[in-house]
Amino acid sequence: MFSFFKKKPVTPPEAITPAAAATAVPAPSVPAPAAAAPLLVEEPAPRQSWMARLKAGLSKTSSNLSILFVGAKIDDDLYDELEAALLMSDAGVEATTYLLDALKQKVKQDKLLDAAAVKAALKQLLVELLLPLQRPFELGRHQPMVMMIAGVNGAGKTTTIGKLAKHMQTHNQSVLLAAGDTFRAAAREQLMVWGQRNNITVISQASGDPAAVAFDAVQSGKARGHDVVMVDTAGRLPTQLHLMEELKKVQRVLGKGMEGAPHETLLVIDGNTGQNALAQVKAFDDALHLTGLIITKLDGTAKGGVLAAIARVRPVPVYFIGIGEKIEDLQPFVAAEFVDALLGE
Repeated sequence: MFSFFKKKPVTPPEAITPAAAATAVPAPSVPAPAAAAPLLVEEPAPRQSWMARLKAGLSKTSSNLSILFVGAKIDDDLYDELEAALLMSDAGVEATTYLLDALKQKVKQDKLLDAAAVKAALKQLLVELLLPLQRPFELGRHQPMVMMIAGVNGAGKTTTIGKLAKHMQTHNQSVLLAAGDTFRAAAREQLMVWGQRNNITVISQASGDPAAVAFDAVQSGKARGHDVVMVDTAGRLPTQLHLMEELKKVQRVLGKGMEGAPHETLLVIDGNTGQNALAQVKAFDDALHLTGLIITKLDGTAKGGVLAAIARVRPVPVYFIGIGEKIEDLQPFVAAEFVDALLGE
């Protein structure tokens, strides 16, 4: 579940002013939390309603898979149809082959004779495959914790940053945002709207070096005693090598601004992009050494099977999945719940 470690309050040093080229949208100071021993807590969320919407979003894949087990015989025809359905769900060749081989072995070992038992076995195997991707998101490990957010244009990156910032605020985390997407003015303005709506300071430049914005944000975050600094970056395709080099530069500069930063390097992925999502994970992970993923837009046309492909080929943790535009539409990834939505009860 969405979770973090509460931390002891830190007395913020005297605030500093960002570099002259940078501007900041001010926000009211957030009071430090009361002194407490580290504690793991969970995010309250309307899970039942959200699960219903997730199932609706993945209903196309769910119906394609579930119908195969209705009155089916356990034979080669069933396995052939299941292979086609898994490939159509964007699970990819490697994950599909792995699941089918494991399923055939389990059917033989456990002497499964009916379709319902085979479906239950497939669900168990899929949960086991996806479980390594399930990891709680922890805050309070650093002061501040610096997060770098990447993703291609259209993945919902800036909106996701706004949602995460709001979630963190509800847990008494003071957040500073850095509008590092200096290539697209609309992204900077969109982030500022999120900042103004939620009383969050946004470090921004009208133009210039995104690495400089990131550095200013880290320095301001340290000086003002913020708990979290989230750095937006320009959306780009992994094939745009010169822009990927710019991302590496931002990451290096964050490390100069604070030792060990960024503490989280996240990639936001559009759940509708199918196997292209796996290609993005590979490319960005090779360049930035990703610590986590956020999968968005699982709300209608997304097939969902790409998480199996990611788990099999490049198992970067999936911290959150999203199904819509509302704050509550971004929820922690839970493997068993996702498989229930993907395969039905």
